[in-house]
Amino acid sequence: MENLDFAGKMGELGRGQNSFVVATVIRTEGSSLAKPGFKVIIQNGSIVYGTLGGACPESVIIDEAEKVLKTGTPKVIKVHLEESKKGARAMISKRTQEDIYVETFCGGVIEIYLEPFLPSQRLIIIGQGGKDEIEDDLVLLGKKLNFNVTVVDHAPYLSNQPDRVISELDYNLQDLKLGANDFVVVLTKGDRDITVLQQISKQEPAYVGLLASKNRIAHDFEILKKNGVSEDFLKSIHAPVGIKLGAVSPFEIAVSIAAEIISVRREKAANVISETA
Repeated sequence: MENLDFAGKMGELGRGQNSFVVATVIRTEGSSLAKPGFKVIIQNGSIVYGTLGGACPESVIIDEAEKVLKTGTPKVIKVHLEESKKGARAMISKRTQEDIYVETFCGGVIEIYLEPFLPSQRLIIIGQGGKDEIEDDLVLLGKKLNFNVTVVDHAPYLSNQPDRVISELDYNLQDLKLGANDFVVVLTKGDRDITVLQQISKQEPAYVGLLASKNRIAHDFEILKKNGVSEDFLKSIHAPVGIKLGAVSPFEIAVSIAAEIISVRREKAANVISETA
């Protein structure tokens, strides 16, 4: 029953697009109270579910869990529980990426597997209704790139099936709660550019691309500045969207957009790894 409850909590957090780490004891030595199979869920810098038996200093595990969340890579650590003097020396001279020596009143070693669970990266395509081959092709490419694809379009005409379609005419994009795992492409053809970008500007997605001519971009940005949108946000917008491939056909344009998204996606991942190395 406890395992079912634990799985239920993981499912609840996953459905809510939350980031968290599961820390599982996989091996112990000595007199540690922790036993193989003990596990906890760590979220937002604290243990929110489960127990490690009370033997292992929580702060040590939480700190390592935060690092794992940044890299997105599972990791095994060994926590050495030793007497104060010995532990202090070891923390200074023997600490490695996998071995952590901790001052404590009990002895033993606890080996823990840290597994990160991150929200699916979302590709959010904002259309303007009717047939749009670029929009349709982006759905296809987004799925191929393992994005969870959402189309926000009051009258979509799609041959490729996204994961989610939002067809409300006046949908507020702030309800999407855009964050670091979200990539947004705006294909509103001038009609709603300003409204859409203004709503996005209040959030922090990983990428925003706007399909527009240079003249329309200048026009839109001038109005957005007058409306109080920050210069930093405007500079972050990829406009015109897509890398320079000499694209002409709708599919080629979609490919150029997808290529730019891949570039941003990989660059951000590389930066995170270098920061935690």
